[in-house]
Amino acid sequence: MHAQAEGDKQGFLWCVAQLAGEAAIPAPGGRRGDSAVHVARPVVTGIPGWELTVNRKLWEMLLQTVTHDWRRGWQPAELVRHVERQFGSRHAHLATDAIAAEMRGYAAATVDDRWAVQLATLGAEPWWDRDDSYLTQRGARERTNRVAVVSCVLQTLFALAAVPEMSRLCPLPGSARRGTLAAERSSGPPVNQRMMDRVRALLAKAESTEFPEEAEALTSRAQELMARHSIDEALLTAAAERSGQACPGGAVGRRVFVDSPYEAVKAVLLDVIATANRCRSIWLKNLGLCTVVGFPAELDAVELLFTSLLVQATTAMVAAGSRQDAWGRSRTRSFRQSFLAAYAERIRERLAEATKAAERQADADTPGVNLLPVLATRHRVVDESFEAMFPDLTKFSAGSVNDREGWITGRAAADVANLQGRRAVTGDAA
Repeated sequence: MHAQAEGDKQGFLWCVAQLAGEAAIPAPGGRRGDSAVHVARPVVTGIPGWELTVNRKLWEMLLQTVTHDWRRGWQPAELVRHVERQFGSRHAHLATDAIAAEMRGYAAATVDDRWAVQLATLGAEPWWDRDDSYLTQRGARERTNRVAVVSCVLQTLFALAAVPEMSRLCPLPGSARRGTLAAERSSGPPVNQRMMDRVRALLAKAESTEFPEEAEALTSRAQELMARHSIDEALLTAAAERSGQACPGGAVGRRVFVDSPYEAVKAVLLDVIATANRCRSIWLKNLGLCTVVGFPAELDAVELLFTSLLVQATTAMVAAGSRQDAWGRSRTRSFRQSFLAAYAERIRERLAEATKAAERQADADTPGVNLLPVLATRHRVVDESFEAMFPDLTKFSAGSVNDREGWITGRAAADVANLQGRRAVTGDAA
């Protein structure tokens, strides 16, 4: 009898694993979420008294999938966001808990600094008593029944298992050394803290001024200073290499979230900012994010400007209101598409002007030094790193631009945009 019971148990657990995979298949005439609810019922109503056994099996599958996703290049914040985009906040919370549980297997000293920051931001900390009672405690916390909880697990499991492979941008947990990132930065060229403080002050003043002309002047000056900081860093690196000093800092990748609507032109805006700051970017359309490759200081500038300009573009676009054609039909989407495309194009011109001004000033301040080969080397390092990460590239179109008013209005908004980044993006226009 005992052997029979054990055989039944193993057979049932195998069925649980099979059903979890079937949760990805939409029910006839329904949605993927409906299928998961349908599949959850046999999991919940299986052999009586084996609730904890099923809990352990599902939890084990979740953790194994998270571990597999690390090897596929994903990081904690990206996984949680991906699950939320697929199914919503409840599932994102469950994914966060699965990540917290999986990370218990690594010593803190072997987790990369970037991962540690993401885990802290997510609040990825175990709050439940035991793993085999997690589903029960989750149901009690959400005041929902077991079918709903298991459905959430199956949907989350599907979202985690279906992610594509991406470039690995930092060491896997368990193989990193805490503090390595800071050590690499500190061993490179020293940061001109006084200049960066001036940049922050200019950006704060540009954000608070009520006069567009003053804001434009202040923020263009801030971009010049950031570009000059990049040039100074390149010169210091080149000098160190000529003297035989080790310079471990190099080009790295960083992923930036790009959400709908109008994600194509938002990706163009990010690419414009990346190019102006000697970086390269690629849009991963189906995942709603871009990878930007460059040196750490330049990547910081790109993120700062993109966040700020996206907020300002969205605010100006919404303030411009909706549009209708002569027959009363909505043309708001084409207007906003054209608006953002024109905005990005004008920002390209402004940033190029600021960068050229910084290069001219650097030339004047460093007589006898030829900047061209130094900057060319910088570009080559970024290009080589980018091409190693993405050997097969596909070009995309940002969409049609067919609304003249939207184009004109977008360029006008870009003319007075504040190139600052203290505020965070809180949402997108419809």
